[in-house]
Amino acid sequence: MSLKVRDEQGRWCNKAVAFRISPEEDAQLETAVALSGLTKQDYIIRRLQCRDVVVQGNPRVYKALRNQLAAVLDELQRVAAGKTISSDLLDTINLIAVTLGGLNDTSNTPCESSLTP
Repeated sequence: MSLKVRDEQGRWCNKAVAFRISPEEDAQLETAVALSGLTKQDYIIRRLQCRDVVVQGNPRVYKALRNQLAAVLDELQRVAAGKTISSDLLDTINLIAVTLGGLNDTSNTPCESSLTP
C-alpha cells in the first residue's frame, strides 16, 4: 500500500471544496493571495478560520507588490484622465498599504506582517 501524501503541517488532505465566484471576486482573491505569499489553499483556509495571514517577505511577495503597484499606477492615470475611481482599486491600495506597512513594522519579527484585508 502506498504512503499517504501529507502537507507541510502533517495533514492528510483528502477532501475537496469547490465554489463559484464572479470574475471581480476572483481578481480580488488573486491579488490578496499574491500579496500574501501563501498558496491559494492556505490563504483561503486561514481566512475561513478567521486567523491572521502572516506575510513573510520573499521575492514572490516583492514581485507581486511591484506588479500590483504598476496596476494601481495605470488605474490612477486613468482616474486622472477624468474617470471615476472604483472600490476595487481602493481595496487593492488598502491591501498594498497594509502589506507594506506590516513589512516595515519593527514590532514584528523580521519580514513578517499581518495581512487582514
